[in-house]
Amino acid sequence: MDTNSKIKRLTIFITSIVLSTVSYGQTSIKEINLKAGEYKVGFNHYTINDSTRTYRIHNEFNNQLIERPIPVSIWYPAKIKDNDSEQLTVLNYLEILKEEEEWENLPNYFLLDWFPYLWNTPQNKAHLSEKLNAFSNPIFLDGSFPVVIYAPSYQSSSIENFALFEYLASYGFVVISSPSRGTDTRWLEGGTTKDMETQSRDVEFLLKEIHRYKNIDSGKVALMGFSFGGLANALTVMKNKNISAIVSLDGTERYNYAVLEKSPYFNLDRFSIPYIHFAQKEIPKEILTKDKIPEELNYKFQLYDSLKYSNIYRYRLHDLTHSYFSSFGVLFANRDTRQDKSDEKLMTSYSVLCQHTLQFLNATLRDEKTAIKFIENNTDENGFSKTLISKKRKKAIEKYFTYKDFNDLALEQDYQNLIPLYEKTIAEHPNLELQEGMLNTLGLRLSFNSKKKEQGVNVFLLGLYLYPKSANLYDSLAEAYYYNNDFKNAISNYKKSLELNPENQNAIDRLKQMNKDSR
Repeated sequence: MDTNSKIKRLTIFITSIVLSTVSYGQTSIKEINLKAGEYKVGFNHYTINDSTRTYRIHNEFNNQLIERPIPVSIWYPAKIKDNDSEQLTVLNYLEILKEEEEWENLPNYFLLDWFPYLWNTPQNKAHLSEKLNAFSNPIFLDGSFPVVIYAPSYQSSSIENFALFEYLASYGFVVISSPSRGTDTRWLEGGTTKDMETQSRDVEFLLKEIHRYKNIDSGKVALMGFSFGGLANALTVMKNKNISAIVSLDGTERYNYAVLEKSPYFNLDRFSIPYIHFAQKEIPKEILTKDKIPEELNYKFQLYDSLKYSNIYRYRLHDLTHSYFSSFGVLFANRDTRQDKSDEKLMTSYSVLCQHTLQFLNATLRDEKTAIKFIENNTDENGFSKTLISKKRKKAIEKYFTYKDFNDLALEQDYQNLIPLYEKTIAEHPNLELQEGMLNTLGLRLSFNSKKKEQGVNVFLLGLYLYPKSANLYDSLAEAYYYNNDFKNAISNYKKSLELNPENQNAIDRLKQMNKDSR
């Protein structure tokens, strides 16, 4: 069997294991027992188009291409007024499936019969009328809230984890999600690198979309994904530096590392942010043998072993199989009597998953001390039995600190107080080297911007602090003053440059010109 065939078979197993089950679950949103936070929750769903890509509606059976539609679901802290919006039910979320699955006009009474991951059972019908915490389309609460961008599992909906999303929004996070869909149509190829890169690009589209919202703090961004969405997110953090943390709900980056490696964007050195991965329970040997699944699926995690610069928190939920890392799975999936735990244990584990996710996000996006302590503790220290959830931890090694990293720090303080910043940084990173040429180029670039001339001078002053005998730096500092009509300081620094290099023709010519102009 070739590698692609193995990958496709593994993807099919991970994403559709529920199809082999023979019994039905009995759960409810209320019994999951997620204690909501202080904020009311708003929900909005809309579709926008990515004009840079084309797409075809598969069910229309023609060759017509349209701009790629991106359905967007967003949960947010909201201001709820009387009669301002309607409290949502599970049915309201399922109606979104009709648009995302490209069956907009499907009657609601077909919902539980139409889609392969929903079953028309009395238990599932009972879920449809369950009231939820979210309200439709209220206004955003004033403030600036951190954001979580969610990538769904293989070919799944933007709302597949709605209970978790509402829970996070009630604690002051914005969650934004779009469905997992193929490059050219609704259908993916089978978990290929192309599929992964397409979903990663959809996540990047949402990274741009969040800038439309004044209530989102775009400097505090986490990615979260379930199953195949975890794989797409692992790639995304290798391409984007403005992401602060990543949450993986039994992400396929653990199972299909080879797919990740094949991407031209693959770069482990760029994966240097805090990373939490929740894994399913060990798959029984009986199932591995019968379904011809590699035994290494239970223990191999090449990404975890390979990452150097990321603090990694690796959990295993011992009562949770893969399908139940989503609200859809807990509520609607058939149960596999060969390995699944009771409904009560599934709901408990899903609640534990949500609680740990919240604490990780509070720690990494808000720097909350109690949350930091929580994620650093062992699970039993936080009151959870090791038979329920266990943990491994891997600390990042210090990444080599470069002049680019220093420049990021300088930029954050608008190039003020650079010498104290350098002294502090060099004490922490003694291998830091700021090259004379880099400082010279940066100083000129800033100085030639009339709004940044002070910052440019500050860079040159740092340069001369490090290279006090540099004729070139004195000459460039003089140029900065000359360009900004500060001729007194220009003359002084041209002369200092000439003292160090009497053959500096630029300084000679400038001094002659200024002497002539002053007559």
